[in-house]
Amino acid sequence: MTMNPIQVFAPATTANLGPGFDCLGMTLDIWNRLDVYAGSREAGGQDIEIIGEGAGELEVGPGNLVYRAMQFLFREAGKEMPPVRLRCHNEIPLSRGMGSSAAAIALGLLAANAWCGRDFDSENNDGFSSNELLEMAVTIEGHPDNVAAAILGGLRLVVTEDDKVFTAPVGVPPGIHAVLFIPDYRIATHDARSIVPQNVPRADAVYNMARTSLLVAAMAANHPEYLAEATKDRIHQPYRRELFPAMQLLFQAAMDAGALGVFLSGSGSTVLALTQGREMTVGYEMAEAAKQAGVEGRLKITQPSVRGAYVVED
Repeated sequence: MTMNPIQVFAPATTANLGPGFDCLGMTLDIWNRLDVYAGSREAGGQDIEIIGEGAGELEVGPGNLVYRAMQFLFREAGKEMPPVRLRCHNEIPLSRGMGSSAAAIALGLLAANAWCGRDFDSENNDGFSSNELLEMAVTIEGHPDNVAAAILGGLRLVVTEDDKVFTAPVGVPPGIHAVLFIPDYRIATHDARSIVPQNVPRADAVYNMARTSLLVAAMAANHPEYLAEATKDRIHQPYRRELFPAMQLLFQAAMDAGALGVFLSGSGSTVLALTQGREMTVGYEMAEAAKQAGVEGRLKITQPSVRGAYVVED
């Protein structure tokens, strides 16, 4: 099989947004890029290079997540996985709650889909639909929030039932920005998930259901004034504070500086504040609070993206 080079972009994502544990995800305007070229079987079938985040750390053999996602789609398509050369240009930090795994899966699936001649954005094609790609991504990832946003874009409410994935877009008020403090300190997803109890008090469940509903309404109906209350949570963040004790200090600093709402991005350790103005002030105060707590890190200001992963073919 021969092909022209394929270039794929996939965004960072933030999940939960506070109370929406495992059911809300939002795309951020930070992107990983994958360049795909025909490879050589003599070279072992895969040639993978990591540039940027994860260089010298991520797997560069058949266990690479981008490569495994490509393999998954080829199997679903009933085709043999061809030899490939992959160049991964990564801007999304690892193990910081910004969806680096979801982006890798989206990159692999869309690259393989394009290689198979199946561009799901085009009309009159017989390839995999965006929903089918999402279902594959959920199968690989294990939970749907980040991958739904990464593949479909925007803010997504997502529900799974057996093998089915149901997702609906939620609007985001104009002018919303995301101010991220990204600690040098990492939190492994496994550790962050294992520390959350399997059972929660009914009062906490009701508390989160109410605020998740308020969050969706506040976003969709352009009521950002509700976000301070709507981003509160009792189901996962109080427990994850044990892994990142400075979290609450950053929350308070962001709100005191004028943020609309603040939460742990995904499973952390990134703290994300939603703003409509005062982005630099909010970021400075978050960074100062982190410094006072002895937490090193970096600040990034971006915004939600309505676009999910996409393919550019040369």
